[in-house]
Amino acid sequence: MENTVEALMRQYLPDLTEAQARRLSLYAARLKETNEQFNLTSLTSPEEIVLLHFYDSLTLLGTGLFRSKASVIDVGTGAGIPAFPIAACTDCAVTANDATEKKLKFIKTVSEEAGLTNLSVLNGRAEELGKWASHRECYDIAVSRGVARLNILCEWAVPFVRVGGHFIAMKGSSGNEELAEAENAIRMLGGKVVSAETLDIPLFERKHMLIVIRKERPTDAAYPRPNGRIKKKPL
Repeated sequence: MENTVEALMRQYLPDLTEAQARRLSLYAARLKETNEQFNLTSLTSPEEIVLLHFYDSLTLLGTGLFRSKASVIDVGTGAGIPAFPIAACTDCAVTANDATEKKLKFIKTVSEEAGLTNLSVLNGRAEELGKWASHRECYDIAVSRGVARLNILCEWAVPFVRVGGHFIAMKGSSGNEELAEAENAIRMLGGKVVSAETLDIPLFERKHMLIVIRKERPTDAAYPRPNGRIKKKPL
């Protein structure tokens, strides 16, 4: 598998440095091994890992927002996507957040093995952590992939972002529909959509969307609400 992953990265991610490719190859191997013990992801073939995990994650860098040393939180990171690829390929200070501790243990173990010093983990529910002074409006960028509908996801993620920072939602084919649905939530939480770019994922003939939301003003202290209310009555 290792040689196949490396070959695919040379083909589809030719700008990776040797160090970046080595880190991502290690992650791919550990993901495959660990996924046999407990479920981290349903995407485990070499092609899926390179294109649907790595390539997809690294499209974020095309936004031009990931400046040197930027603070980034990945809300609902799961197995560490996009947190690990971002940390492996930039010097951003990346925080991988998830409510499932065993997933964060995997991320911590593989990041230490890869020698990453710019990736940390944060266990807890976003709607609770977003109220904490140590995390509220403290990050330059929040990102999230495949976690919830955008009108719900915004209430989880936008409170983490400082004024002037950005939330980037990684969406699939429902992106435009979700964006229209979330207009009120984005406005109420202090955000403004600055771009919604559709991207092609090679080989799989899939289109993904990056929805970039700029934080224009502080989020009202009433948000995020308890999760039951967020889901029952999205903004």
